[in-house]
Amino acid sequence: MKKALLCIVYLVILCSFQMPATSRIHIYLAGDSTMSVKQKKAWPETGWGMPFSTFWDSTVVVDNRAMNGRSTKTFILEGRWQSIAEALVPGDYVFIQFGHNDESVEKKERYTPPDSFQLNLRRFVTEVRARKASPVLFTPVSRRKFDKSGLALETHSVYTPLVKAVAADMKVPLIDLDARSRALYQELGEAGSRLLFLQLKPGEHPNYPQGKEDNTHFNELGARLIAQLVLADIRKALPELADHIIKTD
Repeated sequence: MKKALLCIVYLVILCSFQMPATSRIHIYLAGDSTMSVKQKKAWPETGWGMPFSTFWDSTVVVDNRAMNGRSTKTFILEGRWQSIAEALVPGDYVFIQFGHNDESVEKKERYTPPDSFQLNLRRFVTEVRARKASPVLFTPVSRRKFDKSGLALETHSVYTPLVKAVAADMKVPLIDLDARSRALYQELGEAGSRLLFLQLKPGEHPNYPQGKEDNTHFNELGARLIAQLVLADIRKALPELADHIIKTD
């Protein structure tokens, strides 16, 4: 009886100690609709952050905070940036991709002038580093646009250099997704690159009964290929993080 009681006491004491949780790396995605998680009503539109999250081992958590229609300006004003900053712990990463909506002069609530855009990026970098986490800057992924000769045209000629300048000045890892995506479109050609985007004929998908001709937002295939471009550059720019990638095809 005494031995049984001692065993019970021992088990109670043992169970009162919790095993320490395994440390996990969080990759936060801060950006716009080209990166964000899509609602079912928007399918097959797919942000590249969606397939990106599936390429990591169990030690990495991808937290996609990107949101449709957001610029650096609105991301800050709505408290979305603050929610990321407050969640950061040492060893985390923040992937920052803006520009599409910042450059929308006609949409005053989103538009961020070049000087303010760079100031916002600098703020992001500074606050991430203050938490002993790692910022990574992305140039905005290219829109699909070809000239009559079949050349894939640059679509972010003002805001891409602004991102590069901040990255160089603050010594931040840079993924030039603008150039990388445009090279992909060029490789596929004017016709082939259509297969990456949300382009549907009338009646082809119930979410878009009238059809859709979109050269900015990706379908599932396009999002996956863009994610794979990002992963390839991570292997070069962030080798310590690349060790956690489990597949790239």
